[in-house]
Amino acid sequence: MTIILTNDDGIDAPGIRALQKAVTGETIIVAPKKPHSGCGHRVTTQRGIKLERRSNTEYALEGTPVDCTRLAIKQIATNTKLVLSGINAGGNLGVDVYISGTVAAVREAAIHGIPGVAISHWIKRPLLIDWEVATLWTSRVLKDLLSRPSPPNSFWNVNLPHLEPEQPEPKIILCEPSTAPLPVDFRVEGDMYYYQGEYAKRDRTSGTDVDVCFGGNIAVTLIRV
Repeated sequence: MTIILTNDDGIDAPGIRALQKAVTGETIIVAPKKPHSGCGHRVTTQRGIKLERRSNTEYALEGTPVDCTRLAIKQIATNTKLVLSGINAGGNLGVDVYISGTVAAVREAAIHGIPGVAISHWIKRPLLIDWEVATLWTSRVLKDLLSRPSPPNSFWNVNLPHLEPEQPEPKIILCEPSTAPLPVDFRVEGDMYYYQGEYAKRDRTSGTDVDVCFGGNIAVTLIRV
């Protein structure tokens, strides 16, 4: 079973190494050479895309996360059975799925009939991500999700919480994605506008993925193409 690993933080980001440690099976990394956070479902069609082969199982692409998925499943490993994206340094909750390159990588896989899981880690500032803990949680989540039937043209979106040391181990909770908008605010300096919306102040409607994750549990949503 060939599993493609990708992300939008770039091939040298710690999150993709944490993801690799959480996976059992043959994995091939095909990830952007540079960060592409927030690029959504952007693709490269008007120029060539340079592929750097670092080893037989690791490739860095000068393209977007969706480019990585496309090249992986059509050129590098045509027998791909699963695409995993992450672990993103930052949440991808609710309507974030329309912005996130992390999520777009597995949405592209689902479009081609290949199941996928996007994994992100919410950051509760000023805390720092413990990638070893993220690996353990991701391993738990993948064991659970990969035992479930995956409906056609769908994928899983997972958000890990950011816990204080004394908080209990998080539960895996299947929930609905929030449809509330992100906080939108700008700081104005002359003719320049700087986005300053505060992620942690977004709507927390009970039972949504935002509420579950902010409440200290692992939020899992099923997203259909």
